[in-house]
Amino acid sequence: MSSSSSSTSNVIKEKQRLGWIEWFRGWFYVVYEMLFQRIMASHLQNPLPLPPLNDLTCIITGCTSGIGLETARQLAESGAHVVMAVRKTKAAHELIQKWQNEQSGMGLLLNVEVMEVDLLSLNSVVKFAEAWNARLGPLHVLINNAGIFSLGEPQRFSKDGYEEHMQVNHLAPALLSMLLIPSLIRGSPSRIVNVNSVMHYVGFVDTEDMNVVSGKRKFTSLVGYTSSKLAQVMFSSILQKRLPAEAGINVVCVSPGIVHTNVARDLPKIVQAGYNLIPYFIFSPQEGSRSTLFAATDPQVPEYCAMLKADEWPVCSFISNDCRPTNASEEAHNLATSNKVWEKTLNLIGLPADAAEKLLEGEEIQCRYGQSLE
Repeated sequence: MSSSSSSTSNVIKEKQRLGWIEWFRGWFYVVYEMLFQRIMASHLQNPLPLPPLNDLTCIITGCTSGIGLETARQLAESGAHVVMAVRKTKAAHELIQKWQNEQSGMGLLLNVEVMEVDLLSLNSVVKFAEAWNARLGPLHVLINNAGIFSLGEPQRFSKDGYEEHMQVNHLAPALLSMLLIPSLIRGSPSRIVNVNSVMHYVGFVDTEDMNVVSGKRKFTSLVGYTSSKLAQVMFSSILQKRLPAEAGINVVCVSPGIVHTNVARDLPKIVQAGYNLIPYFIFSPQEGSRSTLFAATDPQVPEYCAMLKADEWPVCSFISNDCRPTNASEEAHNLATSNKVWEKTLNLIGLPADAAEKLLEGEEIQCRYGQSLE
């Protein structure tokens, strides 16, 4: 038996990339989504109708452009208390003024505020979470929307020493989600909605080389982006398992589809040309926001999460661009790797291995980051 276990661990250890069949299947999903997403989502209205949300408090990261902007605006116009967690606070204030001017004729006063957070600084994430938790108020929805895809750009690292895609798309949202658990408990039933991507289907996470610096894999921005998105799904799956039903916190990943956002600015000129030639296939930011809004507000989402939890499904709830449940990638179902991603992530973001359990018990935890903050 020990020989068999050793053999299995060696197989897991030696896997350094997706197999050809997995890689081909992943790209098939990506291309299929791009070509047929508009048909798949043809039953949805645009914008997505939302119920009155006056009792909802939502924090949204990265919402001064693209999908996040549309998500924040629509939630605010439906009455939610929206907290724009952004790096560019001036741009956020200008947006609020613009939205308020548009609503003035209808007599609506939007309940929107701005708080600063820089996901390229884990100290900043800790400072933000401490400031929010100090209010001792409820948080009903955390939307980890901010993300980067610097296609064609050289490898870059944050001031914390982590590859930028991995930090912005996975590590910082993971830290924020963990640290806001006390507020999410106060807002129970509450949700963590991670804006993910169909591109996670071609991702692979090497837990011993999450910065992609060992040389085992050549770094490209595509490798950085896809592995960060897969890591987010894997971490979310373990977090969902560790949150007891009585905590009332559900974790959902969503694919917005292939969306025309500011990501296009980072594309090579020739790719930008092709990107702009197929506007019919690509969603507008408003269309791309529908799956996020659905995951954040639809009353059936907690029921679906509970069903997956009861069935001990290995992956967290994943909502497709057509606002229907879908299956995450084959690699995302690898529980052994998901548990390693969980452990490694907690270590990288400076949290103890039992952080989730302590936070659920109402205990204080020490984070390696933010210690020098006043």
